[in-house]
Amino acid sequence: MDLWTLLLDVVVLLGVGALLGGLFESVRQSAIIGYLLAGALLGPNVLHLIQSGDEVLALSELGVALLLFTIGLEFSWQRLRRMGRLALGSGSVQVVLTAALGAGVGSLAGLGPAGSVAIGAICALSSTACVLRVLATQGELESVQGDRALGILLVQDMAVVPLVLIVSVLSVGGSAQQVMWDLLRTAGMGAALVAVLYIVFYHLVPRLLSAGSMHTNRELPLLVAIVSGLGSGVAAHFAGVSPALGAFVAGMLLAESPFVTQVRADISSLKKLFMTLFFTAMGMLTDPAWIASNALLVVTTVAAVVLGKSAIAWAALRIFGVRGRTALAAGICLGQLGEFSFVLAHIARGKLLDETAFMLVVSTTVITMGLTPYLVTYSPIIAAHLAGKNASARSSRDEESEKDGSVIVIGFGPAGRAAAERIAELGGHVVVVDQNPTAAQDARRLGYSAVIGDASYAEVLDDAGLRGSVCVVVTVPGTATALGIVT
Repeated sequence: MDLWTLLLDVVVLLGVGALLGGLFESVRQSAIIGYLLAGALLGPNVLHLIQSGDEVLALSELGVALLLFTIGLEFSWQRLRRMGRLALGSGSVQVVLTAALGAGVGSLAGLGPAGSVAIGAICALSSTACVLRVLATQGELESVQGDRALGILLVQDMAVVPLVLIVSVLSVGGSAQQVMWDLLRTAGMGAALVAVLYIVFYHLVPRLLSAGSMHTNRELPLLVAIVSGLGSGVAAHFAGVSPALGAFVAGMLLAESPFVTQVRADISSLKKLFMTLFFTAMGMLTDPAWIASNALLVVTTVAAVVLGKSAIAWAALRIFGVRGRTALAAGICLGQLGEFSFVLAHIARGKLLDETAFMLVVSTTVITMGLTPYLVTYSPIIAAHLAGKNASARSSRDEESEKDGSVIVIGFGPAGRAAAERIAELGGHVVVVDQNPTAAQDARRLGYSAVIGDASYAEVLDDAGLRGSVCVVVTVPGTATALGIVT
């Protein structure tokens, strides 16, 4: 395949994806639906305008690696401890029950043991990208049902790596002894990879990011972030294990670093680019003619997935004491197959799943992801209606995480220090944002919270708690820089 043909296909996919995504956003729908539709229209089953489908799909998998890298950045050990019994317990129950039920359905459908396990793994995962995007757009991330759904999604994300490893090994085939040997060998290679990544991302990369030149030249930490996200996945591939493992572990190790906020912000744009390409590439696998000719099967499967996954998530949350209406609203938010279901189905295609089963999984994933904006939007209303409450209530806010009413001080030079000191004297909680690790360290030593990062990035300000703050004080030198932050 000619390089320029591949680039042309990528540009066309991204361009049409942006056009349709913007169109859907303009009518208050999720842009992801537009991305999937763009791939379906341009792909081999409709207009057949994309010539390098396999190459585009392979390239789009970088988006999955970057998504797992950024997910790993959220999983410091402190974050895992803060998730607590509710999130870890309900998430684990949801993954296990859904996988078991999915495997049972696959067995009844005659897929065989390995194929049934693959179906169970595919069904266990919901769409982190879709659900979080819709919750964030609607300002519902901090609603109680949004918080409960997020807890389960984070546990699902942790389960992605072992599920990918299991399905990959089963796809190789062989006797039970051979499968066990492959699992052990993969686990050994994974352990060796983790050891190498530990040295690189726990010791070397933080030292590199703390170098003086890194916070005076914004290009250098950006390059380090990109190389970290992509390089960890590439290293895992050449080590013979899933790129998902390398990307996730690298992110998790960097999550312990004080530079995690800036790394997350730096990698954000590249991740969005490749994730858009990923969704359009997944849309290319969709065959509208196949869906039309198997409409009853597809509709039945979609209904079973939405109702079944919602019910299992509801039950998992109820087991851990979440009240019924909240548990049901959170469960409805998770009633879809996710982006990693695509990945697992692609691994199992032609080995564990025949073409009919594969097309059914892809069609169900695309349709349920398309339904996600409606599931999330109307979940509180549906839950309230089923609970016999006032159906006009949008969401319950009485169990939200408390906001500390902090004051964010951007820049910790002489002006920033003076402002922070005065705010603290008045009893305010100060959060300092500064690119300089030394300044952030000084702020912590004085008893303030601190975030290392460039305040011109929205992700950095979000991490500093912008939504819950009562005031932001910008003390950086230079009018243009200050205006850039404010605007």
